[in-house]
Amino acid sequence: MEQKLTGKVALVTGASRGIGQAIATLFASAGATVVVSARSLGTPTAGARHGEAVALPGTLNETVAIIEANGGKAYAIAADLEDDAQCAELPGKAAERAGGLDILVNNAGFADYAPMESMSMDTFDRTIQHYFRAPFILSQNAIPLMKQRGAGWIVNLGSASAQKPVRPYGSGDVTSGLGVYGAIKAGLARLTQGMAAEQQANNIAVNLVAPTGAIRTPGASGYIPSAFPGEPVEYLAAVALHLSSVPAAEQTGLVTFALQYAKHAGLQVTTLDGKSALPPAPEPLWAHPDVIASGL
Repeated sequence: MEQKLTGKVALVTGASRGIGQAIATLFASAGATVVVSARSLGTPTAGARHGEAVALPGTLNETVAIIEANGGKAYAIAADLEDDAQCAELPGKAAERAGGLDILVNNAGFADYAPMESMSMDTFDRTIQHYFRAPFILSQNAIPLMKQRGAGWIVNLGSASAQKPVRPYGSGDVTSGLGVYGAIKAGLARLTQGMAAEQQANNIAVNLVAPTGAIRTPGASGYIPSAFPGEPVEYLAAVALHLSSVPAAEQTGLVTFALQYAKHAGLQVTTLDGKSALPPAPEPLWAHPDVIASGL
């Protein structure tokens, strides 16, 4: 695998499992020193879901072990991104541990969906915190560190739920409780484009990539109907890697979707250890009709 990120330091949030773990593993395979962060360091830590404590499998130590077994370099820093102070401190801690910061991947989140009519204010506030406030605070504190390096890359994780529901409304739009989550992810897309405009002169690229449909992670699989098409995480990770290696003068402010963009850009997608090539992205015939392959 081409070592696109040699000499770079990347901070990936929500990296104890799922998409974050996949991105961290691929980035390390591409030569980056990766700082992985989540709440669960050595044992799974519970988060609130529907008012109850739920602990999901996966720890930062497991992610570090995967990366190191593949010959990569990683550090783990536990942080709870529901705490503004911990959000603000995390980029600096990552830079101190790894010797700087070049890349920030805002991936962390803990799914807790509910229809608007029955959603508690606690769930509403936590959804904003996870998917909008925390990425804002993390980015705000990462940018000065990237300026010190002369360049930087911020990749936000989006969602197909940010697209408007298609009429006639399907059962997923009626019963899934994704309305608030989707609205916040739409806001994150607009924040991404605004940050891109502000930071291009500083050689800091800010982009967003979302799964085309859904990736069956430990946190999200319980919300995804068995008939709903899933997709391999490797294609999203490959797009995140691409967006973390192209200078801001060439690519910034992109809001895109994994399968479409990987196919459009002709990206070489590999296994997460970087050792084996995967076939070109499949044609996502079930994708949202408003998605443009080249991104927005």
